[in-house]
Amino acid sequence: MTDWLLDMNPILLALLATLFTWGCTAFGSSFVFSTKKANPKLFDSMLAFAGGVMIAASFWSLLAPGIAMAEEQGVPPYIPATIGFLLGGIFLMMVDKFLPMINEDLYFKEIKDRKAKHRTAMLVFSITLHNIPEGLAIGVAFGVLAADFPTSSLSGAIALAIGIGIQNIPEGTAVSIPLRREGMSKRKSFFYGQISGMVEPISAVIGAVAVIFIEPLLPYALSFAAGAMIFVVAKEVIPGSQERGHVQLATMSLMIGFVVMMILDVALG
Repeated sequence: MTDWLLDMNPILLALLATLFTWGCTAFGSSFVFSTKKANPKLFDSMLAFAGGVMIAASFWSLLAPGIAMAEEQGVPPYIPATIGFLLGGIFLMMVDKFLPMINEDLYFKEIKDRKAKHRTAMLVFSITLHNIPEGLAIGVAFGVLAADFPTSSLSGAIALAIGIGIQNIPEGTAVSIPLRREGMSKRKSFFYGQISGMVEPISAVIGAVAVIFIEPLLPYALSFAAGAMIFVVAKEVIPGSQERGHVQLATMSLMIGFVVMMILDVALG
């Protein structure tokens, strides 16, 4: 059923996948036009489900193929896995140190004053920068298909994109709704909410091109993407899904997401 997808250019597949994730960000931002409040339980379960998908994908779609590729290249497999994984986490830790993901005290306090434009720009830039590793992870997952390694998985790459897309829905809402609450128009709130996802298609294409044309980097790139994914899940996704008190619901949703991704990647890959 996926033969026609396998025949497509991996770079094009990565682009299409991240256009989907960008669309999910826009969908989340569109809740600013609704008069109804978004169901917090639904959003928390969606966020946790996406976290489970991303954890499973970090191993089966990224780390495991990277380890196998290192072995085929004659490199001790734990070296690129360790270096790449830790660098992915360290990179996001440094980003998070200078641009916290969503800090309402910093970005939304006194947003109506003369610094409002500066605060809004910083917020959008922060979210955008955090989306770069997600786009790179998708690009790497699709780009590795061109190398025709036996451990590469189209279903795993697709599932990773779906998981990140689901995670982007509440993320888009988390930007647009506070901006609207602080007096920005609905259209501008939506615009700033969805624009943060625009960087994912760009970074995905870069990631796919890099791994296709620089094959020795594949194990490191896959491990880097896995480390970035785990950092996002541990730092943002899990705490964000439980901060409103829906701990059990979020925990079970995360486990279900993990199982779904495992089935997709192991059974169908």
